[in-house]
Amino acid sequence: MVTGSTGSYTVLARRFRPQGFADVVGQEHVAQALRNAILANRVAHAYLFTGARGVGKTSTARILAKALNCPESADGNPCNECEICDGIAAGNDVDVLEIDGASNRGIDDIRQLRANVNVKSMRTQYKLYIIDEVHMLTKEAFNALLKTLEEPPPNVKFVFCTTEPQKIPDTILSRCQRFDFGTIETSNIKALLARIAVAEGVEVDDDALELVARRAAGSMRDSQSIFDQLLAFGEEQISALDVHRLLGTASDDRLIDIGQALVERDKAKAIDSFHAALDGGVQLGELTDQLLFYLRDLMIMASEATSVGLLSVAPVSRKLLQKQAETWGLQTIVAAMQILSDTKGRMQRVTYGRALAELALVRIAMLEDLTSISGLIDKLRSGEPISAIQPVASPPAAEKKNDVAGSANEVETADVVVEIPAASVEQSLAPVETPIAAVSEKMVSDASLDEGTAVERKELPVRIVSASSMAADSVGDVPEGMSETEENSEASSGEAAVELTDSTSGGGLLEVATTLVDSRTNAASEMDEATSSTTALDEAPVVVEATPQVADGSENDSADASGAGPEIWFTPENSEEIWAIVVLEINDMLKSHVKSVSSTAISAPNKLELTLPPKYHFGKTYLEKPEAQSRLQKIIARLTGVEPRITVVLGEIEADDQKAETSSSQNGGRQLQRVFKPEADELVCSVVEIFDAQVVRINEISGGAGDK
Repeated sequence: MVTGSTGSYTVLARRFRPQGFADVVGQEHVAQALRNAILANRVAHAYLFTGARGVGKTSTARILAKALNCPESADGNPCNECEICDGIAAGNDVDVLEIDGASNRGIDDIRQLRANVNVKSMRTQYKLYIIDEVHMLTKEAFNALLKTLEEPPPNVKFVFCTTEPQKIPDTILSRCQRFDFGTIETSNIKALLARIAVAEGVEVDDDALELVARRAAGSMRDSQSIFDQLLAFGEEQISALDVHRLLGTASDDRLIDIGQALVERDKAKAIDSFHAALDGGVQLGELTDQLLFYLRDLMIMASEATSVGLLSVAPVSRKLLQKQAETWGLQTIVAAMQILSDTKGRMQRVTYGRALAELALVRIAMLEDLTSISGLIDKLRSGEPISAIQPVASPPAAEKKNDVAGSANEVETADVVVEIPAASVEQSLAPVETPIAAVSEKMVSDASLDEGTAVERKELPVRIVSASSMAADSVGDVPEGMSETEENSEASSGEAAVELTDSTSGGGLLEVATTLVDSRTNAASEMDEATSSTTALDEAPVVVEATPQVADGSENDSADASGAGPEIWFTPENSEEIWAIVVLEINDMLKSHVKSVSSTAISAPNKLELTLPPKYHFGKTYLEKPEAQSRLQKIIARLTGVEPRITVVLGEIEADDQKAETSSSQNGGRQLQRVFKPEADELVCSVVEIFDAQVVRINEISGGAGDK
């Protein structure tokens, strides 16, 4: 429409602006509340209208001003025919002032407003101040407005409009009645656009109206601006293709093709469809946004939110999207949506956005069916096997020195043996806190199995056996009547093995076996050395059951946890060697104290005496703590089979140190050439203990008490 003598064109957003409460689309709750307040004469002195852009905040403020001042108003609605209504609608009425908060945001502007507030309105009953984007006012401007806003003069009203209410001070919010304007439904926008098309005398396809309404994302003004541009772009008959050409977006068919390729994990098809869309004039950013909304619609379908509308395609494609969502699964859809959203954020800061988008599509196409972590936890708690292990190919026959199962037919019921050094087994027999429900894939892949054999994940218990017992499996069982001690005496002391059986007992050792395989990085090389040895085949077959427990302190526990006897005898001549091993096995803060032990002595069958240097009072106190004593006793018990009673004493002061102290006292407290020993200082020991520190340098301080 061309208006005025200058022939200027008025855009649709201004020409089809709502003029009454009934014309406000999608904000019926606000219109009804304001109209009832006018009828009941309960109009507040200040209102705050909040909401997204283009949803009718400023238009509603103008309608309120007309309804309050129109002399011909009826039932709370203005007549829109009188001079006052025309002036307010045009924005040039002297008593209804519209102020832009972005350009009039200083304290001086608010002072001028306060000075004009007391001026009586010229021709209307109420004087209204409509401040748009009020959140742009400065802090000082808000503070200057507080008093006037709380107690304005009679017949003065304020209407504040903003898209960011969180930026408005609470002191302002508490003085206003707040109305939140929601986004407008797509169907309401489409209906209004259809009426505008009829008024403009153009024919627009229903699909084109649907696309424009979806693109507006709930903003009526945005939809009118796009539609105004479309009317100038298109012909007499406007189709959906015209909308896509104007906006640079992809059609629903292209989106569905790309989505189907991703669901089918067809990387080539997904990339081809993506390139075809870009070559057809689709903008990269627009296509990425469309794909993101497409994944959003799939997520809505997978969540069974049937009442929620689609944002990427027309409602006629809902059944197809429902089928894709069921095929893909909610977890996979969420993962794909996260990948694409992260890519969209990165594309805004780089020049190679197309490569990032292609990378995201390939990653999405490579996604496997995902399962929620909560579901896995529930299966673990119930003891249900998680999943079957994929078939594992064994090494070539020439490399297999020790066939565990014997034949492919026996794999499903045969034992799976993993060799580990004996020392590693003994050091790891302490109970594991976290239970493991199934054998790890590493344990099965390290085992010697026939090529192409499928092994299922099972609940397998574990028992510890000697390396020589591996040969016994092919010769025969251990003769009945042989005692456990006799078996231990004939077992090989160099290697041990962890055997996984199909029995239903001893499942606790499975945790130990899994921990050992994952934590010992050299287990594979040592297994090869053990399996290549031929001397073990000549030894007597021995099988020794073991439990993951340490000695309980009794003298009867003379053997270690593997049943192979103590590593070293608890005798006086072995005291220094025992203590050296103890020092090596401790790697925390206790190590600094055990290293300070100057000598050890076994004075009784189960008594170990530790001697510290003189003045090591802090170290003596630390080693006498029950926690430290218990740790040392358990380590010694595992090594020797004896849990000793440990006593800590301080050594005597040597003659040279005594002489140095006497000389220092005779020289007036002046210490001559005395070497400072940090391990003898309690403060230094405390700092080392608390902060896990170490002494790196000692600075001698020269001079005596008389120096200044």
